[in-house]
Amino acid sequence: MKIKHAIAVIASAVVLPWGALADGLDESRVKELVLEAIRENPEIVMEAVSILEQRQAEVAELARADTLSNQRNLLEQDPNAPVLGNPDGDVTVVEFFDYNCPYCRRAMDEVQGLLDDDPNVRLVYREWPILGEGSVFAARAALASRNQGKYEEFHWAMMGMKGRAGEASVLRIAEDIGLDVDQLQKDMQAPEIDEHIATSMNLSKSLGFNGTPSFVIGKALVPGFVEKNKLVEIIDATREERE
Repeated sequence: MKIKHAIAVIASAVVLPWGALADGLDESRVKELVLEAIRENPEIVMEAVSILEQRQAEVAELARADTLSNQRNLLEQDPNAPVLGNPDGDVTVVEFFDYNCPYCRRAMDEVQGLLDDDPNVRLVYREWPILGEGSVFAARAALASRNQGKYEEFHWAMMGMKGRAGEASVLRIAEDIGLDVDQLQKDMQAPEIDEHIATSMNLSKSLGFNGTPSFVIGKALVPGFVEKNKLVEIIDATREERE
């Protein structure tokens, strides 16, 4: 597919600038001219691929900047997203995660340490279940646990579990922490849960994230596992920018 796009780039960059010559040419003739140019200068294929990649990177960067600018309120203040830490904190950390992501589980200690050390951090969780049906079930159960006031307890228990999250293991943890499992399963079908997950999918795509965990802190996009000291560094820089 990339080569096809590169050919299109070559057609626009090599053939069409000929102006009058390009006027009136049909598609087959354009293709002939492109192939002729490639035979004479095969290196232009790689140049075209490079141009294409640069254009795609520029488009992706514009999309990220647009999301950070125009959807900041949705990222940080979505009433349909769980909030931990200080709800009135001066810096908001947004984490996209999946309960079956081993790096998210590793990040749990880093995030907990951050919240313990900094009472002014506001943590927004975006459930982003991308690792199979078990992840989707876990995310829906976690979001539904809000109706019983146990999201935080359920979240930490899920992050600390052994093995993969699936229906049986999720419901066992729910029962262990005192959730009404029958009510939980009913609440899991609520439309606001569909909305939260769909919003997470859309935001993560716009931000260019391709895996979990991924963090948004101010203007910083932080994909992948990150240690607490790095989170602190970014938070400090975000506070300095606002002074």
